[in-house]
Parts: sequence; C-alpha cells; structure tokens
Amino acid sequence: MTASRTLALTEKLIGLSSVTPEDKGCQDQLIHLLEPLGFKCETIQSGDVTNLWARKGTEQPLLVFAGHTDVVPTGPVEQWTSEPFYPTHRDGKLYGRGTADMKTSIAAMVVACEEFIAAHPDHKGSIAFLITSDEEGPATDGTVVVCKMLKERGEQLDYCIVGEPTSDKTLGDTIKNGRRGSLSGCLTIKGVQGHIAYPQLAKNPIHLGAQALADLVAEVWDHGNEYYLPTSWQMSNIKAGTGANNVIPGQMVVDFNFRFSTESTPESLQQRVHAILDRHKLDYDLKWTLSGLPFLTPRGTLSDAICKAIKDEAGVDTELSTTGGTSDGRFIAQICPQVIEFGPPNASIHKIDEHIELRFIDPLKNIYRRTLENLLR
Repeated sequence: MTASRTLALTEKLIGLSSVTPEDKGCQDQLIHLLEPLGFKCETIQSGDVTNLWARKGTEQPLLVFAGHTDVVPTGPVEQWTSEPFYPTHRDGKLYGRGTADMKTSIAAMVVACEEFIAAHPDHKGSIAFLITSDEEGPATDGTVVVCKMLKERGEQLDYCIVGEPTSDKTLGDTIKNGRRGSLSGCLTIKGVQGHIAYPQLAKNPIHLGAQALADLVAEVWDHGNEYYLPTSWQMSNIKAGTGANNVIPGQMVVDFNFRFSTESTPESLQQRVHAILDRHKLDYDLKWTLSGLPFLTPRGTLSDAICKAIKDEAGVDTELSTTGGTSDGRFIAQICPQVIEFGPPNASIHKIDEHIELRFIDPLKNIYRRTLENLLR
C-alpha cells in the first residue's frame, strides 16, 4: 500500500536522531529514493550542516519541495511516554520527535513524487527538492546557502512548497502564504548608579526610560493589510539593578522584538524607535538584529493549486495565513516568486510526545501529489 510506504519512510527518518545541525543520514535516505526517479542530487556541505539540492528535468516551470531534516532537542527524555527517536503507534497517532515538524512532510513529498512520475513520466516542467539540516538552528549554513548558490547559477524557481506544519484543527485548514519579518533590538538606557536615599546624586534609568517604553508600547506601527495583522512590538526581557534594594542601577537593558508586516520596513521601524527614544532625551545604546524580512505570495497559481488539491482530497476549505514564527520560506522567497507552506497540524510541534495522527499521513501525500498534477501534468 502507498500509505504504508509513506509511513515506513516517515518512521525511518524519525529513527535517525537528527538534532540540529545533524542530518544523521536522513538525506542519504532521500537520495536513495530520488536518484532512481531521475533526480540529479547534490550534497552541499556548509560547516556542520548538510544540504541537498535534487532536481529532475531542465524545463520550466520548476516546482520545488523544501524542508528540513533537523529537529529540535527532545527535552527531558524521561518525560516522553515513549522513546522520542523510536517511532511509536498509540491511540491512532504516530509519536516521535519530528513526526509533525517535519519528517512526515518530507516522506509524503518523496512518495508523492514517486506516484506522480510513475503516472506521468512525460510531465511538463521540472521538480526539485531543497532540504537542509539547519532550519531549527541559526539558519546560517542551510537554505540560505543553497539559495545563494542557485541564484549564482541562474536557476529559476517558479513554485515552492515548504512542508512546515501549518494546519490548525485538521489537515489542510490553514496554509501559509507568507510570514512576518522579525527585527530584534537590545536597548541599553544609561543612568548613574547611586544610593537610593540620595536620588539627587544619581540618575535612575528605569525612571528615565519608563515613559519612552510606554510610548513604544502604545505606538501604532502600521495597520497591516489583507494578508497581515498589524506590526507588533513586544518586550521580552528587562534587566536592571544590582539585586540590592538600596541601590539605584546604572543602566537598564531591554530586549524587544518586532514581528512586522509588509506595510513596514526594518529601516522605517528603526527610525521611528530612535525618534521616540530621542524625544525623551535618553542616553542609550541600541543594537539591532534582523532575523528575516517578511514575504508574501498573493493568491495565485500555486495557492490555487494547493487549495484545490486540499478540497479534492480532504473536502476542506483552506484559509491563507501569515501568522506564526519565521521559516526558511523567507530565504526561498528571495529567489522564487510563489512560496506556500503546507503541512500537518502543528499543535504538538517542539513539545514532549510530538505526534501526528495516522489518518493524516496518506492524505498529506495525496495532496502533494494532486498539487503536482494541478501544476505539471
């Protein structure tokens, strides 16, 4: 049965403890299956990270399946009901680290290609896989490296499906047609340390910065758009003080993050933050880190093909969403005009006892296959 083939490959991948940046042979398993289908497979090593670029065909359009073989650490193993790297069936679910994020998606993509190529050996266009072992980590030696290589070679990507777990309540109810950008800041507000009984001889950075922080909280950065919620500014850490209750601290450090829409740019957000801080005449240092730009694929050929495949296979009406954290889609979107993320339900990802319902595995593969048929048949 095809379903058991997808399940068998999923279980084989889960059994390999590929915690970032380790691949532990997962990509070798994929190469072993893809090469007989006509894929030319290239392994791109960058630091400790293993990447795979596999392409079948030379014609356009090129549809790319993208994903990652690395997984997050298990956390306390003793808290798992079963061994995290030993695939286990229980109550209609498959348990193991990477079941939802995202080894089932990778297995489903490979088997979908096997079925599609067998049924349509003369299909139009080309198919490729872009797989990394560096998505859950720093993401500096993974997909971004492969995208740079592809751009330098002049390879044109037309469509990309990233197998991230996007579904909410049931398979196919949500796909991601974009992600918000992520911009972080580390703000140091400077004061003068002193005895709390003599405030006239000190400058309290907490007091000095409080109104500026309140203004940053109250600021409306943008109103979002059809696809995005308004840009969000959130503080994650505030650090000040020596631990003593009679000392005015000499500085306060505030960590914050923007999750921003396409209605804003990193430059505009930075300028507005500095303007607010300067208005309060603060003495400060501010270090910025841009983790990713927002990307957006408006409704079009790829989203229509996936939504139709989901409807035909699962009978579900699909919602397009840009919520959630960052993904490697942000790198691929720089060289590919249409990027959509779609995969299984995400409720258990990164958790103890991560799992996927067994009833979703075969339909996930079928949706990927139907999407191929909608675009390349």
